[in-house]
Amino acid sequence: MQHFSASDGARLAYTDEGEGLPLLCLAGLTRPASDFDFVAPHLSGVRLIRMDYRGRGKSDWTGAETYTVPREGQDTLELLDHLGVDRAAILGTSRGGIIGMGLAATAGDRVIGLCMNDIGPVIERLGLDRIKDYVGRSPGAKTIREVAAILSNSMEGFAHVPEDRWLEDARRHFTETSDGVTINYDPALRESFLAAYNGPDADLWPFFEALAGKPVAVIRGANSDLLSADTVAEMQRRRPDLIAAEVPDRAHVPFLDEPEALAAIRSFLEACR
Repeated sequence: MQHFSASDGARLAYTDEGEGLPLLCLAGLTRPASDFDFVAPHLSGVRLIRMDYRGRGKSDWTGAETYTVPREGQDTLELLDHLGVDRAAILGTSRGGIIGMGLAATAGDRVIGLCMNDIGPVIERLGLDRIKDYVGRSPGAKTIREVAAILSNSMEGFAHVPEDRWLEDARRHFTETSDGVTINYDPALRESFLAAYNGPDADLWPFFEALAGKPVAVIRGANSDLLSADTVAEMQRRRPDLIAAEVPDRAHVPFLDEPEALAAIRSFLEACR
């Protein structure tokens, strides 16, 4: 990974690979750039740009007050500036999709289009309650294999996932130490999440509407507790050209290498070219 310095001095990690359409991949709340390892081999003809948000992965820990969607959106624009990329298509998983909508509203000239992975303008409270239970907390396991077993047994809504996939996923998002397995992000992210969780609900529909005239796609896990089928239906009503896919046997979030997800991503990328 490479690093660049954000405007406040934070050293942020990123990767920049391939040639073609700039595709900026923005990960979920607690996830680093490796969130997209499963889909990356299936993407061609793109310049794949990935970033570890501040406080995650190999980026600097800068404190709970900086772990916000506006700050992370600013970091995203500063990364594009650093790379000399004027405009990019965005593939955003969960929080990454929220950041993408925010960029469409505040810096629309930089956004070619947005593909959202299991996120939309309405975020279901049930899903937020589940995230509140684990964010900022290590899993209480001694080895990565134990974490994989925990994921396999506890991830409700997922089926037909090979055991080695859970092991790969655990290796990307946790760190095994002599004292046990730890999360690979700043535990202070919990404070930031709770501040937003306990605050007023945000109306994200204006952010979605800011994508008017741009290619938009949404991928939903069929068993998601964060993005409802009703919300996707309303997105389709407002955007009849919406590229929409539902991935069976997946909750929050699909891995993105499922056939349904790949078909939606490829249609989205074609629309962005």
